[in-house]
Parts: sequence; structure tokens; C-alpha cells
Amino acid sequence: MVPIVLVHGIRANAGAWATFDFGLAVDLPGHGKRLGDTFTMAAAVSVVSDAIDALGGRALVVGHSLGGYVSMATAAARPSRVAGLIVAGATAIPSRAATAPFLVMHKVLTSLPDGGDGLTRRILNSVLPPDVAKFATTGPFATSAMPSVVAALRAFDPLSAMSSYPGPTWFINGGHDHLRIHERKFLAAAQNGRLIVIPGTGHYLPMTHPKLFARHVMDVAAVVGSSHR
Repeated sequence: MVPIVLVHGIRANAGAWATFDFGLAVDLPGHGKRLGDTFTMAAAVSVVSDAIDALGGRALVVGHSLGGYVSMATAAARPSRVAGLIVAGATAIPSRAATAPFLVMHKVLTSLPDGGDGLTRRILNSVLPPDVAKFATTGPFATSAMPSVVAALRAFDPLSAMSSYPGPTWFINGGHDHLRIHERKFLAAAQNGRLIVIPGTGHYLPMTHPKLFARHVMDVAAVVGSSHR
């Protein structure tokens, strides 16, 4: 099977993928074990590229939310090392208006005594399956990274990234995901794109429905692996 790299969303860490029994999950700059690092898109691409190298130099890259944008940036920067892409919950153009709510969230969370960690844990525990929440709610949340993430996203052009990547891309979105607003533009920009929309699911699809999402990943991995033998 083709090696797989898993890339988490904003404020999360590699633990978001803990229930997946395959793949190498990374911590992005400013998150998880890299909490003290500054998030930039170049630094994030370097982290994913290092993970690909650790798996042999070519891999299927799976990114959720922020991880989806990082995965697209990696594919554009290192196309020969990305055997295929799965982008989940990251098909909204990151304009100033679209990213402004994250800055508001940062302001609200940092005003709380614990930086909003308690509130975040309560929300995640209420919406995620217990086996996922157990891992997703451990460790500090990367609230401090949010302004640098927003700055990086605003400077990033995902449609250009997609248009420059020749490999196969699967956009997998929850039917109720608010970040699927421009999915048709992303699909049109991709040289070799496919769109899968899963009814009854939302933005946190890989975490709320991990078994379902894992099946899609494994199906894609089989296709990508068979085409690169």
C-alpha cells in the first residue's frame, strides 16, 4: 500500500488521527509537540515533506481543514513526492472575510483564564465519539498559533496550488461543512480532481466519522498505489 501522511486541522495535533490504524500523523508548527514554533506555510510544508521522506520519499497526503491547505501547498511545492491528495474540509478560499472569525475566536479564547482549553474540551467531548475525544482533547490546544495561521492562509492561493499539481486529488467534504462553499472552484482548478460529498456529516468529518472516512482513505490509497507500481 502507498504510504500515507495525515495532517490535522487548526488548534489540533496528531492526536486527531489517533484512532486511524494507518499512516504517519504529524504535528504542524505551532501545534502539538511543535507548540512553541511559529506557523508559516513554508515551515508546515517542510514538516509534511519530512514525513514523506521518513516513509520512503513518496506518499498519499491526507489533510483536514488547515491540514488540507497545507497538503495542497505541499503538493504544489513537492509534486514528485506527493503520490496523491485527499483534502477534507478545505475548499473555501481563505479570504480576509472567511478567516476573520478565527481571529475573533482567538480573542475570545485568550480572554479566558485557561486560554479556552476547558471550553474546547467540553465542545469536543460533546460532538466527538469517546474514543476520538480521548485523544483529541489531550494536551494544550494551539490557540496561540491562530493569528500566524490566519496570516499564512491569507497569503496562500489554494486554487493556484491545485492548478500546478498534476497528481490525483480527492476533495472529500461533509454535506453540512461550511468550508465546502467553493468546492466546485477547487475541483475545476485541479488537474486531476474528484469530489465526494458525504451527506449528514459536517466539517469535522474525519473525527466524527473516523471509520467512514478511513474507508475512503483506504479506497483512495488502493487507487493511488495501483497506479504507481
